[in-house]
Amino acid sequence: MPEKSAVSRRSVLGGALATGAAAAGVVGVGAPPALAADAVEPATTSGWRPHRPGQKSMIGVPYEPHRTVRVAVVGLGQRGTGMTTGWSVVPGGVVTAVCDVRTERAERTADRLVSAGKPRPAVYGGDDNAYRRMLRRDDIDLVYIATPWEFHHRQGRDALLAGKHAIVELPVATELHELWDLVDTSERTRRHLFLAENCSYGRNELAMLRMAHEGLFGDVTNGHGGYLHDLRALLFSDTYYTDSWRRLWHTRSIASLYPMHGLAPIAAAMDVNRGDRMTTLRATATEARGLADYRARHVPRSHPSWRETYVNGDLVTCLIETQRGRIIRAEHDVSSPRPYSRINSLAGTRGIFEDYAGTSRTGGRVYLEPDHTDHRWRDFERLRTEFDHWLWKKVGDDAADNGGHGGMDYILQWRTVQQMRAGLVPDIDVYDSAVWCAPIPLSAASLRAGGRPVPVPDFTRGSWVNKRPGLDSRPSDMPAAATR
Repeated sequence: MPEKSAVSRRSVLGGALATGAAAAGVVGVGAPPALAADAVEPATTSGWRPHRPGQKSMIGVPYEPHRTVRVAVVGLGQRGTGMTTGWSVVPGGVVTAVCDVRTERAERTADRLVSAGKPRPAVYGGDDNAYRRMLRRDDIDLVYIATPWEFHHRQGRDALLAGKHAIVELPVATELHELWDLVDTSERTRRHLFLAENCSYGRNELAMLRMAHEGLFGDVTNGHGGYLHDLRALLFSDTYYTDSWRRLWHTRSIASLYPMHGLAPIAAAMDVNRGDRMTTLRATATEARGLADYRARHVPRSHPSWRETYVNGDLVTCLIETQRGRIIRAEHDVSSPRPYSRINSLAGTRGIFEDYAGTSRTGGRVYLEPDHTDHRWRDFERLRTEFDHWLWKKVGDDAADNGGHGGMDYILQWRTVQQMRAGLVPDIDVYDSAVWCAPIPLSAASLRAGGRPVPVPDFTRGSWVNKRPGLDSRPSDMPAAATR
């Protein structure tokens, strides 16, 4: 069936089509609905909701120390399978259980761990509730969730209710009421849930963060981040995304579906939730042309995708304002032919850094006063060496050997296990995770309103005014043996 030209770009919420989802057989809940029209949760005029009875903030709450960190993995597709190896090789980490609705995936993963000399984890699978049976185990400290986006809220919430900490692949949830629910549930259960935001641990991102905090950019005024990745071939692959789950999101709503990789490092450099906060968001979207064009040129007419209509704009841009008057531009485009980029640019009164622009091995370029006054860019390599984060100095070599995405996967996993073993406060908390994911429903709401600004909730309930540590942490060691 050809592309339905009658589909309006105004069908952002509720009316967006989900044709093809049922035919593709998305596992678990069938075809998830388009993003719901819940753009503004009931809140005070300051954009936050009071604590419910029996709740208190998780800000500054450390993990209880662990001798070892026993990890359970839910979802063993491309991402979950790769990350399982990382959890098993971090010092003090052990994978005790693996789960996938397709049991054979869990069995293969367990077999690979045994072949690598690791203990065989318990295997769960066969139906949508297998992970709940797994959560009843008493040998799980941390649940890593790498399932399709539509399951993240439910599975993350269930992990908290089972008394486990949870690390969830992007996004932790796609609706505002779900984000608030994860905040509330974390506060009630006194368990941490946070976003597996590996890009926040990227070498350039952490060096940029340290430079910002050392004042090299002067007063930071604006930043630009994004997720620009030509995924067209993978989106139409019959094997990469199980049941085509990720492509089907493009049939449901017009929204910035995955802005966090570029947004999170900029927000961290601006101390969002740690002295500043996001206040409003407005979004724009181009027409949905890229996926249909690619399909017409490369996908046979017998393919199930020809029963789908794509509505999400190829390039969705969010303009976010902060309480301190800063501007963040966050972009998302996985439907166009272009080189990969997370943009990763930060600017202030005394200079600017731009990533994915230089010609050296770092990929970045910089212009800083008073050193640079000749209107010429300088390479980033010297400054990256000078401001290299302690995590990369300590475990960068191990990351190169054991981690994907240039090593930042391993840095994320090593730091998570280290913090849990040492009883430290997490670098990324549920409040960071919620606000970094909020542009998904907020962009949909703004586009539904013709691009007008919508308020960004304050998930910290007013605590954003307090300066506190985050990703720019002090050096610390992996404990040799912490008491539980």
